[in-house]
Amino acid sequence: MDAGELANYNGCDGRPAYVAVSGIIYDVSESRRWKHGNHEGIHQAGQDLTEALKTAPHVRVLIERFPLVGKLEKTAPTPVDKKFPLVVIIAGILLLLALAALLI
Repeated sequence: MDAGELANYNGCDGRPAYVAVSGIIYDVSESRRWKHGNHEGIHQAGQDLTEALKTAPHVRVLIERFPLVGKLEKTAPTPVDKKFPLVVIIAGILLLLALAALLI
């Protein structure tokens, strides 16, 4: 499951509440501390909470007691198109033509 799919499991509207920590997805739906997918008014299910857990007032073992759902897959970054837009190319050509006209 990737982050986009995980977001669907936010505990709202009867959906299960899943959270990811260090690449592992846990089902926190049955926890009274995750009612409606919200944890203490601070965190919402359907997210990767790896960084948030580093500063949490409790230990990691508490999250690890919940049922495992699967692994959080990293999505490949969208490739950046390194081609220049046509507008930039045309503007460059016009600038070169203007410079050439000044030199002639």
